[in-house]
Parts: sequence; C-alpha cells; structure tokens
Amino acid sequence: MSDSKLRTQSMDFAVQIINLVKSLKENRESIISNQIGRSGTSIGANISEAQYAHGKADFIAKLQIALKEANETGYWLELLYKTNYIEESEYKVLDSACTSIRVMLISSIDTAKER
Repeated sequence: MSDSKLRTQSMDFAVQIINLVKSLKENRESIISNQIGRSGTSIGANISEAQYAHGKADFIAKLQIALKEANETGYWLELLYKTNYIEESEYKVLDSACTSIRVMLISSIDTAKER
C-alpha cells in the first residue's frame, strides 16, 4: 500500500465522517457525533503529520496515534449502529472503510519498524 493511497482513503473517510456528523446533528444527536467527528477526522490528520515526522520514531508514533483514532472511530460507528442512529447499510460502508485504513496503518507501522 502506498502512502498516497493511505492519505487519500483517510481523507475520503474524514469527508464521510463529517457528512455523518452533519446528519447526526440534524437529528439532535450531539454526544457521539462530537466524539466520532474528532476521532474520525484525526486519523487523516495524523497520517498527514507523519509525512513530516522528525525521524523514524516520530513517524511510527504518528501512525500509531492514527491507528488508535481509527479503532476509536470503529467503536463509535458500532455504537451508532446499535443505538439505531445509522442504518446497517451505512454502518457496513463506514466500518469497511475504517477497517481498510486500520489494515493499511498496521502494515505501514510494521514496515517502518522493520527498516
């Protein structure tokens, strides 16, 4: 997986999360929407920051933060689905995108650690 693919997918995912947050706020849901808004957009921000890391350790640390944010976002997505704020079809699309990013992050972290 190339870095640009990871950056592109994380940006696309952040856009999806922002649109989800807009929808949730229209339905007067503010607790989870605030949480998922922060974690879901933070993934891409940390991936972007990793591009200008101060060495290997900083690069790995930024990607690990992005991975933690992706895991948190997955939790909020599941909670939104289980509390009927989002339909199963929307949950599956968003969860799949989030899982794809997590897989790429794990691979990137492992590769960086090997070098």
